[in-house]
Amino acid sequence: MKDFDHLMSVWQTQPKKEHLSVDEVLKQVKKDIRSITSKLYWAIVTMIATMAGAFILMFFMAFKSPATTLGIFIIVITIALYLYMIVRHYHILNKHDLTQNPIDYLDSLKEYQKNRTKTVGWFYYIYILLLSTGLGLYFVEILENASVPFKIATYGFTFIWFMFTTFYLKPRMFKNEEEKLNLMIDRLERLQEQFD
Repeated sequence: MKDFDHLMSVWQTQPKKEHLSVDEVLKQVKKDIRSITSKLYWAIVTMIATMAGAFILMFFMAFKSPATTLGIFIIVITIALYLYMIVRHYHILNKHDLTQNPIDYLDSLKEYQKNRTKTVGWFYYIYILLLSTGLGLYFVEILENASVPFKIATYGFTFIWFMFTTFYLKPRMFKNEEEKLNLMIDRLERLQEQFD
């Protein structure tokens, strides 16, 4: 009987989960989603502008080397693949209205998180590899008449920039977004538990 009383006292002293305000959770989730979709929207606009510039460069500039054209073509294809992924993620986030069906919205957030994790995991490295290859081929003709120190500086700076974005910037950006997503999903799940 002592054990039972002890167990009851421990159970009763457990802190009670605070009840979440539906309005506050919905406002915060909408704000966070708006922030993510805004970043995705501007990434889409930037990618479209970059792809248009690369197309103009590829079709209206006279290059002597087919390697240069191939390099630009690889860059255009790479940007198109990345653009496809961004647009897909943008549509996943805008597919459902949070206030209409929170359960569907929660499922779409989980789907977005799963897709985003996959993208961050393997696609980003393919993206950087293809972009590097395309730029390398493009620079062959562009830097043909440049001095050796300038060529080394250009290739070196490009290499350093890709390493910086891949190993420093990317993990921080995606970690921040992942934390926001986890927090939104956690809030929505806790809110759902309150009503179950």
